Amino acid sequence: MPWALITGATGGIGRALVEAFTEAGYQVLGTDLTPKPVGFPCAQYLQIDLERLAQEEDYAGTVFTEIESVVADQGLDVLINNAAIQILGSVDALSREDWRRSLDINLLAPFLLLQGLLKDLERTNGCIINISSIHARQTKRNFVAYATTKAALSGMTRALAVELGPRARINSIEPAAIDTPMLHEGFADKPSYYQQLENCHPQQRIGTPGEVARTALMLAAKDVGFIHGACITLDGGISARLFDPE
Repeated sequence: MPWALITGATGGIGRALVEAFTEAGYQVLGTDLTPKPVGFPCAQYLQIDLERLAQEEDYAGTVFTEIESVVADQGLDVLINNAAIQILGSVDALSREDWRRSLDINLLAPFLLLQGLLKDLERTNGCIINISSIHARQTKRNFVAYATTKAALSGMTRALAVELGPRARINSIEPAAIDTPMLHEGFADKPSYYQQLENCHPQQRIGTPGEVARTALMLAAKDVGFIHGACITLDGGISARLFDPE
């Protein structure tokens, strides 16, 4: 059975990815900062701190050794860089630490994981899928740190397609608003704003984690091997909509 490694596995999108790839016949190695939840549906689980992985070479080496001990000689078929941190703040408020954490977790860690696992991916003619964001292209106030890292992640996807050539495929998904616990928490005190957000999308709804997961499954399929360096928009049409007075 092929192996898929999914970071940020316990979040809303992460869990949907784990479930979809498991149902599709993959052995899933889930990773996250927190301990494995009881009954979590993955074949293997590693508690990994991506911030430390980006900063500490010795820690990163230990992580790669643990991953390779799981996939062994079989290699890795899919690497999904899903984990991210969203630090919001104005130009005046963002600190050096905010920027460093954002860049380490959202950009540098995905690159280092790809770099460290490239031989395992080459062994299977595997692929990398980066979960980027609509903020890579369109954003709003107070999202400058998050939007910058996601724009860089999508840019890195395109650049690495050229760099990697046929060694391993790489693509990204750029979702708009997705129905996750994190999104609902942001609207806990203002439910009417959630409905406004739904109505902003031409489809009049928010996307689902399952739709992100099924898009990732499509990108992982061997029979779409010519998709390389693509940044797939998954946004219910909102990026095509012009918001100005009627």
